[in-house]
Amino acid sequence: MIALNTTFCSKPVQKEGNPLLEETQTPYGVPAFDRIEAKHYEPAFRFAMSLHNDEVAAILANKEEPTFENTILELDRSGMMLANISDIFGMMCAAMNNEDMQELQQEIMPLLAAHYDAISMNDELFKRIKVVYDKRHSTDLNDEQVRLVEKMYKGAVRQGALLNEEQKARLKAINEELSLLSVKFDNNLLAETNDFKLELTAKEVSELPKAVREAAKSGDSENKFVFTLHKPSLIPFLTYSKNRELREKLYKAYLNRGSNENDHDNKQIINDMMRLRVEKAKLLGYKSFSDYVISEQMAQSPKAVYALLEDIFAQANEKAKEELAEMDAMFKRDHHGANDKFASWDWWYYAEKVRKQKYSLNEEALAPYFALDNVRQGAFNLANRLYGLTFRPVVVPQYHNEASAYEVLDNDGSHLGVLYFDFHPRASKSQGAWCGYFRRPSYDREGKRIAPVVSIVCNFTRPSGATPALLSIDEVTTLFHEFGHALHFLFSDVPYNGLLDVEGDFVELPSQVMENWALEPELLKTYAVHYRNNSVIGDNLIERIRRSAQFNQGFMTTELLGAALVDLDIHSMSEYKEFDVESFEYNALYEKRGMISEIEPRYHLPYFAHIFAGGYSSGYYFYTWAEVLDKDAFAAFEETGDVFHRRTAQAFRKLLASGGKRDGMTLYREFRGAEPSRTPLLKARGLWVEPEPAEESNPENAENKETK
Repeated sequence: MIALNTTFCSKPVQKEGNPLLEETQTPYGVPAFDRIEAKHYEPAFRFAMSLHNDEVAAILANKEEPTFENTILELDRSGMMLANISDIFGMMCAAMNNEDMQELQQEIMPLLAAHYDAISMNDELFKRIKVVYDKRHSTDLNDEQVRLVEKMYKGAVRQGALLNEEQKARLKAINEELSLLSVKFDNNLLAETNDFKLELTAKEVSELPKAVREAAKSGDSENKFVFTLHKPSLIPFLTYSKNRELREKLYKAYLNRGSNENDHDNKQIINDMMRLRVEKAKLLGYKSFSDYVISEQMAQSPKAVYALLEDIFAQANEKAKEELAEMDAMFKRDHHGANDKFASWDWWYYAEKVRKQKYSLNEEALAPYFALDNVRQGAFNLANRLYGLTFRPVVVPQYHNEASAYEVLDNDGSHLGVLYFDFHPRASKSQGAWCGYFRRPSYDREGKRIAPVVSIVCNFTRPSGATPALLSIDEVTTLFHEFGHALHFLFSDVPYNGLLDVEGDFVELPSQVMENWALEPELLKTYAVHYRNNSVIGDNLIERIRRSAQFNQGFMTTELLGAALVDLDIHSMSEYKEFDVESFEYNALYEKRGMISEIEPRYHLPYFAHIFAGGYSSGYYFYTWAEVLDKDAFAAFEETGDVFHRRTAQAFRKLLASGGKRDGMTLYREFRGAEPSRTPLLKARGLWVEPEPAEESNPENAENKETK
């Protein structure tokens, strides 16, 4: 028998007194957050890895011929304690980070990489998997069992099972180094984001809306207002501040994170990660890291991704030029200097002016209708309308006093899971918004469902005095987006752990589709209530929201796809050569593709955590690929004449519940009854151009045009 990784197994572990290892006594089995401390993680990981090794060793010790039951099923069930501890640790590192957690990350993540590599590259274990794989069609396995066998075999190959010993050793070293670099990248970004503060006086913020001023108030002084690089602070300032120099200062600080030639600079880390990723792809037989990643996605090849992104990017860039021309006319009325030129830090400010002028609509007037608690209730209302779900507040252990939790009841009243919310920025929290789980949905050995414990984490503006947290339209859709991820986890119903995950470019379908309902008039009237006078949002305001739906879409699409294209370009390197990060970006977007200089990509590489500290390397295109699906899926509801159509919702829930039982495109076609169309996406983003009608006088001509 080949030895497994024995890291962390050199000293005994005390299970008693460690809430990560003890039998859960909390309501609904949520983590014992009231007892978990940083000191508990290291021994918990040590014990769980040792247990996982024992479980795999038992499979290898079985002298019987490998079967689905004694090899594949046992391997699928193994490591669940380790997976659960990893889920909790990962979520806490993102939401409750500090020096202790950062030190633990740097210690634990490379060891975890080594642990899993030792299992996936174990020759004897792979031989057993291969025996079952080779006989999968000649034994009495059902479709889901065959799917699990195939995923397990191909996963092992992708993780290096077919490499020789020297290659395996090198791949292990690469994986350990990459895991550590990823942690360093993320910690650098957190430090850079927290280190900058723009301190202003009452006079300097006097023209800002009251809600923005209140949110920026510093406890140190009545005359001190602080703006940070967190989006709820940054975007309102860029939107409303008349002081162009201050807008520039704040936005440039945001753009330069990770690129300030200091201890938190990420440019060398990016080079190191790309060198290692190129080498890893080559070791595993792929032309580039993009080929390696995308080969198991719905898109299947970088070529297919480029075909989608380049086409939409070109149209969006042209649309953005039209938007710029409109704003530039306003800019020129305000600035008469020969050297004054519209810049990226002017975009939000003048876009808001255009919105007021064209649609009589501004964020300041809308915000009072979108109190955070009401928006959350709107998401609950939607889930009830579509799926019959109920959300009931519960008292359970919390990891932070601002978090809250709900029990989720299914349409028959049965327990579906627990859903946490954590809404506001703090120094210990990463930027952005995400949804993950503290406990994954699964089944135990007796076939009993283990309900998930899910968490939605955001960075929305805090309440201030008597004013509740008020959301922008963008934040409203963000909450609905993350809520869609939560429903995906809650609905998941797969018999094997190895079938839980879906393709990366499928992941954003369940979340993005929810955004389509957020501003539907009928739903809006259930939750968009003015926080002061309790008046429901009026038809006139709803109509203005509807008419402005495609406003600024050229900008938003261009900045999104700009980041996706840079991600794809950098991971399409077939040979690594040290490169200047800023020059690489500039050449990819502005030189090669003609992106207008007044727009910055949504993420510059030095703070692009999705691809260097998350699971989206060569995958930031996932959002756009999934948007084709989400707009097409919403069209299925619209075609019934009722966007809350229960039968269609049940069919969509079945799609979400299926996880990775089959490939995503097969499941989607089954739901839709057809291939997804790109047209709804283009229409939603204002990029659709109606094709010219066929020339009726020449039937042959018309037929040719129709079939092209």
